[in-house]
This record gives sequence, C-alpha cells and structure tokens, in this order.
Amino acid sequence: MTLHPRPEAAEPRPWVFPAPERSVLGNGLTVLRCHRPGRHVVAVELSVDAPLHAEPEGLDGVATLTARALAEGTARMDGEEFAAALERCGATLDAQADHPGIRVSLEVPASRLEQALELVAEAVRAPAFPDAEIERLVANRLDEITHELANPQRRAAMALYAELFPAADRVSRPRQGTAETVRRIDRDAVAAFHAEHFRPATACAVIAGDLSEADLDGVLERTLGAWGGTPAEHSRLAPVASDDAARVVIVDRPGSVQTQVLIGRTGPDRHDPTWAEQVVGIYCLGGTLTSRLDRVLREEKGYTYGIRAFPQVVRSGEGGDGRGALLGIAGSVQTEVTGAALGDLVAVIRGVADGGLTADERNAAVQNLVGVAPLKYETAAAVADTLADQVEQGLPDDYQAHQYQRLAKVTAEAATAAATAAFPLDRMVVVLVGDASRIGDEVRKLGIGPVTVQS
Repeated sequence: MTLHPRPEAAEPRPWVFPAPERSVLGNGLTVLRCHRPGRHVVAVELSVDAPLHAEPEGLDGVATLTARALAEGTARMDGEEFAAALERCGATLDAQADHPGIRVSLEVPASRLEQALELVAEAVRAPAFPDAEIERLVANRLDEITHELANPQRRAAMALYAELFPAADRVSRPRQGTAETVRRIDRDAVAAFHAEHFRPATACAVIAGDLSEADLDGVLERTLGAWGGTPAEHSRLAPVASDDAARVVIVDRPGSVQTQVLIGRTGPDRHDPTWAEQVVGIYCLGGTLTSRLDRVLREEKGYTYGIRAFPQVVRSGEGGDGRGALLGIAGSVQTEVTGAALGDLVAVIRGVADGGLTADERNAAVQNLVGVAPLKYETAAAVADTLADQVEQGLPDDYQAHQYQRLAKVTAEAATAAATAAFPLDRMVVVLVGDASRIGDEVRKLGIGPVTVQS
C-alpha cells in the first residue's frame, strides 16, 4: 500500500463582501446585481420608497397592511391562484414595512427567476386589494396586537420608543400600528397608500445568486421593467431627535416572576466614522455569551439566562445625520434580584469606562465579527438583504466590504472609548417590565434616574 504524505494546510484566502453592479432600467428602477457562483437559489430584495412617516395621520399600520396584501391577489389572479403560481416556481415571497419603506423579498431557483419576477412585478404593479382580504388582514393584525401587549419584550420596546422619541415622530409609535389606528384601515386606505408610493423611479431591486445562465437584462426589462409609474423624488427623512436623559420607566405587570430589562439611548449610525469602533466595543460589552455583561450577570451571579448589548439602526437622517441608531441592552432577570442585577449592570459599564476592555476581549470580538462573515454570507439571501439595507440607509455599494476592514483595525483602546460613549450613565433610559410593587423600591435606591410607573 502506498502511503501519501499528509496534505498541508494552505494559507487562508482573503475574503471580501461581494461587490454589486449597479444599473437603471428604462422605467427608472435601480438594480443592483451580485453574481454568486454556485448559489442556485436566487434572492431578490425589492425596496419601495413607502416609509412609515408617509402614512396618513391616524392610519399607522397602513404600510404594513399594504405590504401584506400584495400577495392576496392581482388584477389577473385571485389570492389562491397567485399562491399556486408562486408554488409552481418553487418560490417564496414575503413583504414587510419598516421605517425606510416596504421591502418585498423573493427566493426562487435560478431556472425559474423570470416566472417569479413576473409575479413580483404583477403584485407591485396591479394588486387587487380585495375588500374581504383587507378585512381579514386587519382582523389578523388586531389579534397580533393583543399578543404583543402580553409579551414583555414587545411591551418594553413600545415603552422605550415612546420615551425616547417625540410623540409626533412616527418612530415613537409601533411600526405596525396600534389597535386604534389599525381599526380605521380599509381597502380604500390601502389602495391610496399603494397608488401614492409604489413607483419604479424611487424603488431599487437587489438580485443575488448564480446569474450565469440568465439573460438578466432581458429578464428584468420583461418583468420589473414593465412596471410603469410617474416620476417622483425620493423621500427625505428628517434627522432623528430624542430625549435620552437618564430615567427609569417601570411597566407594571403584577405577579410577574421575571423583569424584562431594556436600556436604550440614541447614538451614531452607520454614516458615522466611529461606527466600527462602536460595533466592536458594544460586542465586547454584551454581544455574545463570553461578553462582559454575560460573564458577570449570567455566569458569576446567575441572575439571567443571557443579556445582550446591541446597536440597531432606526433610520438614517438626511445626509447621514448620525443620530439614527438605537444603542440598547436587553435581557430578563428574576424579579427578586432586579435591583441587584441592574446595579451590577451599571457597575460593569462603569468598569469598562474605568479599566478599559482587554486585548483578549477585543480579539475575541473582532474574530467573531470578522471571522464568521464568510459563513454569514454563504446564502444569496443574506447578501441581498445586506445590500438592500445599504440602499435604504443611503450607504455606498461597497460599504460592507470596507466595513470588515475597518472592524479588523479597531484597537482595544478605541473599542473602550466607543463602548463608554455608547452608554454614559447619565444618558440611558431604563425600561423595566415587571411587578412594580416588588422591584420599585430597590430600583429607586440605585439612583440611576427618576422612576415612574406605568400600568
């Protein structure tokens, strides 16, 4: 038997986030295409400039219902026929509304791309919005709201956004509307919102996957290129204003055995040159099981199953205003240790400011954030989603590729400064969803801000 020498490991090949090619169809629709060899399930993200702040007064939630109703029938097919046509393509279709606009997401085998894009084009161009389907969607949304109000995480998020942002700002209110506003929505409201905002000239389609077998130019012109509409200007988002002076809001849930904790403030968004340092610093603080918050509150004290710190883009202000991100810390703790856990959480933040993050913490964070990127973007859907986010946030097409280079260069000192700036103890709004009669006194003793109780 011939013995062969053991193969030697090769040097790792450098990885970069794939760069898209940008073009514009005859109807004004912007297209970003990203060829990903071997990814035979193609992902399409169609971003429509229909932002939540454009919803008519008193009709919060109409964007969400418009998105959900797109697949409930067209001028040519009813809802069942449309679903069957999608199934024959082996495609999945979803649509959601968020602050930047409505996002229509498609995944389909590359060999069925044209047929599926025909359905997407038909859905955005000529949705039927049947009365019965709109009524059903309204009823479903009202049922969801009931469940959301019973969910401590959702209650905490609602309270935090209402506290941080002015009541007149759409950001302060639930993205999918309240029971009061959703009840007012009917077929006419949905149709009017669609007619006002669905235009190819202000939309963008991102297509990622193995495009080698497709005549993509021809496919796009025959499908999304047939979507007509009048010229329009892109929406201009106002800068995000907020009041993050230190205070504590307790949302009372009598008898609760746990307290949901959500701490937040506003800070720099992705347009800011310190975003990479902020990402690394916050990750060191609470981005994973080995982060400092988890190490103290979960492993040492046993207060929680896990607590996380995160930066989350709310919306990018005009020109990259830099106050478009929510910087948060979230988790749940046992009711009886709420005060102690919150005190230790504050002590961890103070410890980072006083003693700094270690080189080991920095190295672990950078390795996790940068090292897993090739796996994170293994699917075409992940690539398309990130590119669509960049478009909606007004970022350059090569932003993500350069972002990993920036993350790799962040030092422990820079991460410490960013984490400290992210969570100054006098600029944090603390929301606690739990039993106010059991946690109120202990929280007041911490002196981290005035305490109010909501029912």
